[in-house]
Amino acid sequence: MLASRRAIVRAVARGSRPPPPRHRHSVATTTVGGGPADGILPGARGRGRVVVLGGGGVGGGPFPASSLSSYASSLAAEEVPDDDDPSSSSSSSTNPPRPHHAIRRRGGVRNVAIVAHVDHGKTTLVDELLKVAATSVDGSSSSSSSSSSSSADDERAGGAGGGGGGSSASSKDSEGMRLMDCGDLEKERGITITSKVTRLDYVASDDGCEDGEDGATARRRRRRRGRGRRRYVVNVVDTPGHADFAGEVDRVLSTVDGVVLVVDAGEGPKSQTKYVLSRALSLGLVPIVVLNKADRPESLGRLESGRTELELMDLFESLGATDEQMEYRTLYGSARGGWITDSVDVALDVAQNAGASSRMRGLLDAILDDIPAPSVHWYGEGGGEYDEDASRGEGEEEEEKGVEDFVDQPFSMTATTVGYDPYLGRTCTGRVYSGRATTGDAIALLRRREGADADVVGGGGAADATGPSSQVTGVFANRGVMRVPLDPPIAVAGDIVTLAGVPDSTRVGDTLTSTGGAAGGGVPRPVDTPPLAPPTLSCLFGANNGPLSGREGTLVSSSHVRARLERETDNNVTLAVEKCEGDAEKTVVYNHGKLQIGILVEQMRREGYEMIITLPQILTSTCPNTGAKMEPYEEVVVDVDAEYSGTVVNALTGARKGVLVEMSDDSQGKTRMMFEVPSRGLLGFGPELATATRGTAVMHHCYLEDRAHAGAMGTGSERGKLVSNESGKATAYALDSLSTRGTLFVAPGDLVYPGMVVGENAKSGDLEVNPVRAKALTNMRTQSKEEKVHLPPPKRMNVEELIGYMSEDEVIEVTPLSVRLRKAELDAGARERAARTKKKQMESLKQTPKGGGAKKK
Repeated sequence: MLASRRAIVRAVARGSRPPPPRHRHSVATTTVGGGPADGILPGARGRGRVVVLGGGGVGGGPFPASSLSSYASSLAAEEVPDDDDPSSSSSSSTNPPRPHHAIRRRGGVRNVAIVAHVDHGKTTLVDELLKVAATSVDGSSSSSSSSSSSSADDERAGGAGGGGGGSSASSKDSEGMRLMDCGDLEKERGITITSKVTRLDYVASDDGCEDGEDGATARRRRRRRGRGRRRYVVNVVDTPGHADFAGEVDRVLSTVDGVVLVVDAGEGPKSQTKYVLSRALSLGLVPIVVLNKADRPESLGRLESGRTELELMDLFESLGATDEQMEYRTLYGSARGGWITDSVDVALDVAQNAGASSRMRGLLDAILDDIPAPSVHWYGEGGGEYDEDASRGEGEEEEEKGVEDFVDQPFSMTATTVGYDPYLGRTCTGRVYSGRATTGDAIALLRRREGADADVVGGGGAADATGPSSQVTGVFANRGVMRVPLDPPIAVAGDIVTLAGVPDSTRVGDTLTSTGGAAGGGVPRPVDTPPLAPPTLSCLFGANNGPLSGREGTLVSSSHVRARLERETDNNVTLAVEKCEGDAEKTVVYNHGKLQIGILVEQMRREGYEMIITLPQILTSTCPNTGAKMEPYEEVVVDVDAEYSGTVVNALTGARKGVLVEMSDDSQGKTRMMFEVPSRGLLGFGPELATATRGTAVMHHCYLEDRAHAGAMGTGSERGKLVSNESGKATAYALDSLSTRGTLFVAPGDLVYPGMVVGENAKSGDLEVNPVRAKALTNMRTQSKEEKVHLPPPKRMNVEELIGYMSEDEVIEVTPLSVRLRKAELDAGARERAARTKKKQMESLKQTPKGGGAKKK
């Protein structure tokens, strides 16, 4: 299959363009791992501890694949072929172990996640699906009420396909923002920070895509016509695209049965594309590929040559995709333009000649065809005996089970997101795996299981038995970004819903189950959850102990800061918090990157917190076989103008000890380079890269694995600082003279104090300055005294930029109104003594012979 698919794309590149064969997907069981070589997931390879959903952890050695393997094996043992095509099931040479339950399919529902690299168009695509789904429901209602409304229905469908026109589910709010990016920080930064699920009511169309079709496409069209205009529920999960928020992707993949991989047709797959695809393939999810932004000029050449498709197939192959997963469906379109098609010829015609475009609802029809119906755990009569026929998917094409069919089944649901509502209490969002739940049902908490190779932070394992119980007070679904109550208020297996009234101790990864009723009790064990890649950075959070403490914030004590950080770990599964052993007033926060720290700090400062943050440290580990010190490495991809390629290579392969792996040029004068760099070599590299390339470079990086420690490292651009030695308000008179010594960080009128960094020194080494010096008040008048002072604007940096800029002896002071950089030791004399002591220690180390001990006379 792989060879035939490659031949097709090469034929497309030559211009013959035969119609690619489309095969039905089956829910395949895949070899766990990030590649065929070692079977270890790239995002987790080389780490010491597997962090199960619901807690963070610290890496400490090679990543044991047994935890991820056991999770995927449990899925493989229970999985069945697709409900629409039983003949696609493949026999296994060995019989899997029988679980406590059988697997059934619930018809009428699809659960799918939209995954992609940052800025490849995920959120725009979800917004368009919201609009098209609303249009399909409105059109169905109109056509059923009067035959004369059919023309209006066609007009609305055409409007949705063109991406314009009014609809009840507008894809933008009044400010022109993306609907799914509803958070304040998401609107300000233009990125997706948290995963969000939305529920679509979609009426399936009778016709398929408006393209030429082969046998497989014809079969799909006949199945669609057999469905008629049936209403489906499609739960769509919008996920972040930045590597620092990869944990948001990991925790939702267990709730879906397939993914829509969105790739920029003009850029091709990037680092985060590789990561999210590897996680999806390792869990056996069915992929659909959407080449977005196909109407842009830079995409035309890559679509003509088939280069983007070849890169995608190489990526699938390198990640160990099965033959079934390799036969993914590829769609071409523009989320912003509101059109999509499964033919590259039609896409090029639309992009070049403004030809007739297919409707965006073709993607929803593809999801109904290719993504399997959600699997539900079925505990049959006789104590839940394992049904081999149902496990193999034999029998009905899509077994319809109504609400009444789940009355006698025990209820189970995994917590994907937890929150708190002042009116509803503790809330939990997740997927229902078995049974049903309604308002007033009694539920209990099952703690996530703790395996031999997994750490569960803040939770017990299977030995903890059943946790606290409570009563369901509400059943809700998310429509767009609004939480609305279900009518009737019943959550059935296969749904992704929000329950109110869950136990207060519920954390991400726990299982909620019934405690009685017609089901006769709950499930025998918690539902398995996939492991997460452990954090790579750690930093210290503490109370603000500077001279200006308490002037701007209301929550200033270390206990307030620690309590807020611990609450953050309830829902943010990629963070871990623990008390600092060396300083009881500080808290250690383990995280995945400086952007994640910056978002957390920005949220806290808007809530009234004051705090200080130290320089992040890379988490190292020890190899259990050799005892060598290990550190995380990252794969770095840089796109830059060809004239600056040498500058980038020198910057990363020099003092930062990176290795150039791949380098390629394109016809537009751009160079793409791939490096493997120690994670600590990337700290502070972003601003330096932007300055060196005059803002033309775009860099993306993703965790690769742990390797041997690279030794001492310097960035090659150590900077001196201008440090204030007086307190008060900065004056224009003083800053005028200081502006010639470097770059200023403060403006006239800003409060400063001794030890605060007020600028960057043009020379190496720190320089004590007085930024509050005022003009002498005398009665003498000269021409120079009356000159007006002209100061350059100060350089303002946010938390993420300061993290990459600060030195080891500095901390970031954050308040609701200000972000300052200062020395950890405010006393200038103490800093000088510490510097002299450090210098003597370094000199003594240089004089000590390599063999150790004193020199022989």
